[in-house]
Amino acid sequence: VQLQASGGGLVQAGGSLRLSCAASGRTFSSSAVGWFRQAPGQEREFVAVISGSGIRTYYTDSVKGRFTISRDNAKNTVYLRMSSLKPEDTAVYYCAVPRPRIGIALPQSPSEYDYWGQGTQVTVSS
Repeated sequence: VQLQASGGGLVQAGGSLRLSCAASGRTFSSSAVGWFRQAPGQEREFVAVISGSGIRTYYTDSVKGRFTISRDNAKNTVYLRMSSLKPEDTAVYYCAVPRPRIGIALPQSPSEYDYWGQGTQVTVSS
């Protein structure tokens, strides 16, 4: 599967951005998709994940109430709507698809993901 992340940019604190992750290469609607971010000098961290159907989502605590993950399977695209952005949200954002797994838990560890997009830079100025 190939993933293409886009939509990053420079925004002032309190502003909004919508990231997109376009997928191709395999049946997309059966796969969960996660968003991760990595700031300079820091490890890649989980942001949000959505189930293949789009019914279930999960967020890291620091973005709950500010970020919304959604998907349009007809367009093979997953979105991350980010609002009330803070300088600490500054990072390269990656979308990823996990390897097939048993169970319904939505994966949150980067090690559970096999396919990654190239990343898109989000910079929030204070």
